[in-house]
Parts: sequence; C-alpha cells; structure tokens
Amino acid sequence: MNNTSLESKDTSLISVLQGHFKGELNLARVKLICLFVTALCKTKTINYDRLASGFDIKADKNSSYRRIQRFMKEFDFPMKTVSVLIFNLLPFKDDLVLVLDRTNWRFGSKDINILMLGVSYKNVAFPIMFKMLDKRGNSDTEERIDLIKKYIQCFGKESINCLLADREFVGSKWLEFLNNENIRYYIRIRNNFKIYSYQKQGEIKAFWLFNNLKVGAFYHYPKIVELHGQRCYLSGSKTIDRDGTMEFLIIVSFNKPEQAMVYYKQRWQIESLFRGLKSSGFNIEDTHVTDLKRLEKLFSLTMIAFVWCYKIGDYLDKNIKKIIIKKHGRRAVSVFKYGLDYLSKFLLTGFKSLENNLFCFLSCT
Repeated sequence: MNNTSLESKDTSLISVLQGHFKGELNLARVKLICLFVTALCKTKTINYDRLASGFDIKADKNSSYRRIQRFMKEFDFPMKTVSVLIFNLLPFKDDLVLVLDRTNWRFGSKDINILMLGVSYKNVAFPIMFKMLDKRGNSDTEERIDLIKKYIQCFGKESINCLLADREFVGSKWLEFLNNENIRYYIRIRNNFKIYSYQKQGEIKAFWLFNNLKVGAFYHYPKIVELHGQRCYLSGSKTIDRDGTMEFLIIVSFNKPEQAMVYYKQRWQIESLFRGLKSSGFNIEDTHVTDLKRLEKLFSLTMIAFVWCYKIGDYLDKNIKKIIIKKHGRRAVSVFKYGLDYLSKFLLTGFKSLENNLFCFLSCT
C-alpha cells in the first residue's frame, strides 16, 4: 500500500505547492494547506469537525481542529495566491472565455453570497477569482467592475477572449465599463428590456425583434441598437421552458453577434462548478463559518481541491476508462466527481490504478 501520509516534509503535494507559492508561505503553512485539501477530498465536506478527523497526522482531532481555527482566524491567505496557482494550471493563458455568476445560501440568519469569476475549461468553469458580498441579493456594478479589474491586474486584458453572464449582470455603467475596456461580452437580458432602435427611431421591447422566429430558431439582429444608453448588438431565439411556456433567450454583445449563441452556451459551465463546490462535491453549505474573511480562506482552499479533482477526472476519462454516457446523452457522473471519488479512495486506502503520481496534477510541469 502506498504511504499517503503528509508527515514527511518532502511529500509530493508539499513540494508541488511550495513550487506554486515560491516562498510566499512558510513550510508550516504549506503543510497545513496540504492537510486541509487532502482531508477535504477524503471527507467531501468543509465541516471543521469532520475535516479535523481527516487530517493524516498523529495529533488528535481536537489539536487538528484548533489548527484549522487558527489558520482561518490569524493567517493572511490572499485570494490572489490561489488565483495565480489555478491560472498557471491552465494549459493556455490567452483567448480565455470568462464566466461571471453568483451563488448564495443561508446559514441561520446569515446570507452567504459569493460573486464568482471562472474560466471556461473543458465543460466546466475553473474558479479564478471571487468576491464575498456582505448582503443578500444581486451584486452591484462597482462590485463586478472591481472583480474584473483585479483579474486584469493579475493576468492582463489581452488574456480575455470574452465574458459571459446571465440576466442579473446588466446595467448602464457595467456595459459602459466593458465597452470602454474593449472587453467582448455575451450577456443575456430580460425579454421586456427596452432598447432604442435607430431603424425604427424609437424605443421597443427587446423581444419584438425576435417575435416572428420559429421555436428553436436563432437570429442575430444586424443593426446596432442602444441598451441603457450603450450601443450594442442583440441576438436571440424563441424557446419553450420546462413548464411549456414560451420565452426568449436574448443576448446582448459588444460585437460579433453571429457568435453569441456559440459562446453563451458555455455559461452553464459555471453551474457545474457550483454543484461541485456544493451538493455533488464538497458540501460547502455545511459550513458554520459566517465571518467573510474566514469564508474567503475556506473558499480559496476549496477552489484548489476542485481543480485538482477535475484534472484527475479528466485524465481518467481520456486515458484510463471513459465515463459512461447514459441514454439521455449525459454522463453517468461528472468529470469532477469522477476525479474526486478516485482521489478520495486513494487518500483513504492508498489504492490507485494509475502509475501517475496524483499530486502531479497540481503541478505546472
């Protein structure tokens, strides 16, 4: 049986993460991060008590529990550190499709609200940056702009192909910012949004441009229109929702409206990320932590674990055993879950069928 203990200072995972952090964190901190991430993959929950039970060290559970608490309370662990780690794991560093979305849950009377920016990668969004929102409900324009600016500061505007977002992410100043920065975007808008049509010389509701479409047909309106005072293009289709009600999928874009649907289809990938962080993976909603600074650290560590599991699952699916495709055309298990289950079994039992060192999937080399 392979030794999966992290007692030794020269274990593979410690070595890999030290390579990423390049002296930013001392060995004790890196070791604790390794213990935390491996325990998270074993227990599949961010509940401190169960995580402490999963620490692969001789110290008792109470000691491990206190170490987690001290880390979350006292240690400065900037989100940028993890963002750079994940960015470096991407096989390409330009032409990236960014996806912006928000997830939330409630613990007692406290709303946990997270604005997430991900990178589209092989049918999922890798988490790259986020902002904890100290409120319930939608993000505001300044919060979105701040997140995009932080991304640009770290990785450069030239790395962005386009930005995708759902109906929550609209507004005059927001679109103005994206236009001024020359950031391409494909953002869904509500059917009843009013636009100014230069052709009709007046305001109309956006869905009127697509009212004559057959269900399932897609059309990009060739004329420039004005939405919230910003010039843009609109593309759309007529669909039937799950309740059998007719609705429209209307996408506003900076340019290249004919590519709107091709790109926008990738927006759902961030939903796969959220499922992995929540019910189908790490059950982050189990946390009793409500302090935003501590939650940020907890979320950052979970991001590392998510990317690790996805990369393992992707390798298994491509090179070892394909995930079964069911009759409805969907996978029997997600790529992330495939990797998580495999890694969890290895960490718990030492058994693995791969010759590869599983820790190398977090390495850039």
